Amino acid sequence: MEEECRVLSIQSHVVRGYVGNRAATFPLQVLGFEVDAVNSVQFSNHTGYSHWKGQVLNSDELHELYDGLKLNDVNKYDYVLTGYTRDKSFLAMVVDIVRELKQQNSRLVYVCDPVMGDKWNGEGSMYVPEDLLPVYREKVVPVADIITPNQFEADCLRGRWLPSVAPCAVTVHGHPSPLLCVNGNHGLELQPAPMMWIEPGSPALGVRSLTHCATREVPLLSGRKIHSEEEALAVMDVLHAMGPDTVVITSSDLPSARGSGYLIALGSQRTRTPDGSVVTQRIRMEMCKVDAVFVGTGDLFAAMLLAWTHKHPNNLKVACEKTVSAMHHVLQRTIKCAQARAGEGLKPSPAQLELRMVQSKKDIENPEIVVQAMVL
Repeated sequence: MEEECRVLSIQSHVVRGYVGNRAATFPLQVLGFEVDAVNSVQFSNHTGYSHWKGQVLNSDELHELYDGLKLNDVNKYDYVLTGYTRDKSFLAMVVDIVRELKQQNSRLVYVCDPVMGDKWNGEGSMYVPEDLLPVYREKVVPVADIITPNQFEADCLRGRWLPSVAPCAVTVHGHPSPLLCVNGNHGLELQPAPMMWIEPGSPALGVRSLTHCATREVPLLSGRKIHSEEEALAVMDVLHAMGPDTVVITSSDLPSARGSGYLIALGSQRTRTPDGSVVTQRIRMEMCKVDAVFVGTGDLFAAMLLAWTHKHPNNLKVACEKTVSAMHHVLQRTIKCAQARAGEGLKPSPAQLELRMVQSKKDIENPEIVVQAMVL
C-alpha cells in the first residue's frame, strides 16, 4: 500500500478560473498528493475581471474549521501550503496552526509563497496592507521551510524596506520621492499599500511626520535593492538565517546574458549531511518572457515546487527544472489558446487567459525539460 502524503492548503478560491487553491489542488492531486483545502476567500472569479462577488474567511472562521479537523483527530499533515492573504490576524492564525502541526509532526514541511507585492517598470510597491510585512518577517518566515518570494518580496523580507503611510509628497534625504499610481493587482486585491526606503541606520522620523492622503498614489521604492546575482545570493543567505532551508526567488529583473526577453529565477537549498555539516546548492534559471498577464502562476509554481522537492528532496536543480518546465508548457498552451479565441491582433480577455490546467495534465505529471538550471 502506497504511503499517503497529505497537504493542508490555505489559499483563496474562485468558482471560475485558476488562482489560489484552484491553481494548486489539481496539479498536486495529479502528482499524487491528498489535498485538504481551506479557502481564505471564495470569489466568483479573480479581480482582474470587470466584476467579482464573494466572501472572505476571517481568522475566527479559520480557527473553527481547523478545530473541527482536530476534534475528529484528522489534523495530520505532511505539508502546509499558503499563498495570498491580506489580513494580519488571519496570517497570525495560520502561523499558530503551522506551529501546532509541527509539534505533532516534526517532519512537516511548510511551503509559503509570501505574496506582498511586485515591481512595475523597475520600481516596487506592495498590494497587501503594510502591517503584514512584520508578521511575515517575524512569525511566518521563521517557521517556513520553503519560501518562494519574487525579487521585490525577497527585498522586503530581508528587512531593508520600511512601510509608510500614504503621502501626497515626501522628501527622503533631501530628495523628492516620485509617485506612482498603481492599477495592477495580484488577482485578489486592487489596492496596494505604500512603502518607502529608509537607509539602514538612519532615523525614520520622516515616516511619522508624513501626512496621510486618501489617494491611490503611492511612493516608489528607491535606494539600495537587489541589482546583481551576488546581491540576490546574499539576500537568500539572510533568508536562510531567518529559518527556511529552501529559498527560490521566482522572478527577477536581473540582466540575462540571453537578452531582455528572459526572466531570471534563483534558488538556494541548504541540506544537512550525516556528520552535521551544511551543504548549500545554488541554481540560476533563465525563463523566456511571455507577453501576457496571467493570474495564478505564483500559486501554481509554489504547488509544483512542493511536489517536486518532495520527489527530489536533495536536488533543487531537478525540482526547479521540472517546476519551471511544467510552468512553461502550461503558459504556452494558455497563450496560444487565448490568442486563438481573441482573434488576430486582439488582446485576450481575463477569461481567455485563464490557465489551461486540465489540458496540461500530462505536462504537469511528466514535464519535458525545456528550461535547464545552472548550478552556481
